Amino acid sequence: MSTNTVTAKILPHPLNAWYVAAWDHEVTRKPMSRQIANRPVAFYRTEDGRAVALADACWHRLAPLSQGKTVGKDGLQCPYHGIVYNSAGRCVSMPAQETINPSATVPSFPVVERYRYVWIWLGDPTLADPELVPDMFQMTSDEWAGDGLTIHADCNYQLILDNLMDLTHEEFVHSSSIGQEELSESEFVVTHEGNRVTVTRWMHNIDAPPFWLKNMRDKFPGFEGKVDRWQIIHFEAPGTIRIDVGVAKAGTGAPEGDRSQGVNGFVMNTITPETDRSSHYFWAFMRNYRLDSQLITTQLRDGVHGVFAEDEAMLQAQQAAIDANPDYQFYNLNIDSGGMWVRRILTAMLEAEGRLVAS
Repeated sequence: MSTNTVTAKILPHPLNAWYVAAWDHEVTRKPMSRQIANRPVAFYRTEDGRAVALADACWHRLAPLSQGKTVGKDGLQCPYHGIVYNSAGRCVSMPAQETINPSATVPSFPVVERYRYVWIWLGDPTLADPELVPDMFQMTSDEWAGDGLTIHADCNYQLILDNLMDLTHEEFVHSSSIGQEELSESEFVVTHEGNRVTVTRWMHNIDAPPFWLKNMRDKFPGFEGKVDRWQIIHFEAPGTIRIDVGVAKAGTGAPEGDRSQGVNGFVMNTITPETDRSSHYFWAFMRNYRLDSQLITTQLRDGVHGVFAEDEAMLQAQQAAIDANPDYQFYNLNIDSGGMWVRRILTAMLEAEGRLVAS
């Protein structure tokens, strides 16, 4: 394959990896269903509050377990014929007969709760090391405050990763809020190590776009003047992207590490494939200033949600175009360098799982 092109076809999703399945508050004693990487999964909590993930299909007649109810300390009862499974997925009760068929099991998937999310591992359970959960420490740190939402995106999850790894689209898609022409004009640096990629961009002595001017005035009432702006994108496979963003009064040392004369946020993104052409997009905006202001938290959440709605419309249109042009190739520009490394990492993960033939 030419280094100037990348296939636009839909690739499988790595399975030996942690994906966010839900916000922690979404998983309760009442079962819920969510499709993760083409697989329906039933989620519930045991009596002592532990999150459980079982395949959402009863061993007997494949009835959705998520439509059943929790029973006892850790059981989930099928709504069709009353078969009960424990949190390990093993049948513990068959109301229609006393003898339990030893093959009566459903897959139980490893689950970890961290950073306000419930994470799931759909691949080889012996590889499900909790230490491999992507770093999103700002979500629970006392030094950061914020909130987020979930977007159901009608596109392949790799398109969202492409979108977040190259933020020059802000100039055109988000021109009324965070976009400005300096995004395309500025230089950037891409680095990579292991399953991580970083894209760093600085814009010096520029006007603050509307979104950032408001934030500067939230911290420094009446602020006027030029700013230094930064975007530092941190990707961690398979689908987590933390974007260190902000502006500071120009010439006050932000590029050298002193951000005291500015405002700093982290756009937290973790994307989970639902199907080959749809995704669960969990995001939050976290800040390290005015931590006690719920008003600012809500304003930022709603403002970023509006920005992401513009992305959602573009990504949905892009997916429709890909489906309508199955033989088309993506052509790469220099701005795609970070996204190309992401795709290389995902391809390597799929090859290691034996689910993609090396080209």
